[in-house]
Amino acid sequence: MYTSKIAGLGAYVPENIVTNDDLSKMMDTNDAWIQERTGIKERRHIKKGDGNSTAKMGVKAAKIALERAGLTPKDIDLIVFATLSPDYYFPGCGVQVQEMLDMRTIPALDVRNQCSGFVYAISTADQFIKTGMYKNVLVIGSENHSGGLDMTTRSRNVSVIFGDGAGAAVLTKAANDEGGILSTHLHSEGEHAMELSLEGPSTERWVPEIIAENPQENIPYYPYMNGQFVFKNAVVRFAEVINEGLEANGLTAKDINMLIPHQANLRISQFVQKQFRLSDDQVYNNIQKYGNTTAASIPIALTEAWEEGKINKGDLVVLAAFGSGFTWGSAIIRW
Repeated sequence: MYTSKIAGLGAYVPENIVTNDDLSKMMDTNDAWIQERTGIKERRHIKKGDGNSTAKMGVKAAKIALERAGLTPKDIDLIVFATLSPDYYFPGCGVQVQEMLDMRTIPALDVRNQCSGFVYAISTADQFIKTGMYKNVLVIGSENHSGGLDMTTRSRNVSVIFGDGAGAAVLTKAANDEGGILSTHLHSEGEHAMELSLEGPSTERWVPEIIAENPQENIPYYPYMNGQFVFKNAVVRFAEVINEGLEANGLTAKDINMLIPHQANLRISQFVQKQFRLSDDQVYNNIQKYGNTTAASIPIALTEAWEEGKINKGDLVVLAAFGSGFTWGSAIIRW
């Protein structure tokens, strides 16, 4: 068995900043209301004509990660692309990245595990490397939420939360004494799938059918979230899967140097931080600036934490996520 390690990180967010005050001009909300419930001050949204899409943002993040890893697109053996907002129903974003980066004929797969997508993608890449099948894997998490949000008072509980952006990591084969990904832990619970969901458009409910059948005030092709129910489940599953990862490696919360939680809600992150008795220096949050970027949130935060010198060689880094599905997971990494 081999060990996989993160050799390069990159992140990209659109230049267009949307503040809480900007949203208050579109819906009945205000800065204090949003910050109290989510901790979010602003987020980035793709702007028409800025040349961005889910795949294109992923490519921008990937180029940075590849350069930092000292690799070229030709060195990559596999692409794993995590998103809930692909440019098309099909083909997936993975093959778009392959074409945009002029990569050789390699496999590309897309992961559809929403907020847990990047952890699932990291775990997938890790397994391929550990078995010796591939040496270098490009993992991307990217989201374009803004194009599918209902920016009216009707959906303010959901629409104020989400932002656009992308993050990427290059995983490569490493010697056992170099550190790397110690273990990953994945779970799902389908019985609660519809508590955080988007019913249509889909093969079950195409847009024309929805418009014809439903009054304008109840359109199911906008995201739905049972916020309180999701919050209650999130804080439980975060703690469980972090503990699972620590115990699997004979570690405790005292060994954590940096926890990078999925940026779903600052209140969730603060609750988990308190549970594990971690200091502010041991937990990285940037939801205040970017909102919830779903599969992109962990790689963006991980990249920023590393760029700011908050992650150093030998540190124990824990990634943890919970989201739609319900799905959740963790990755325990020795940097």
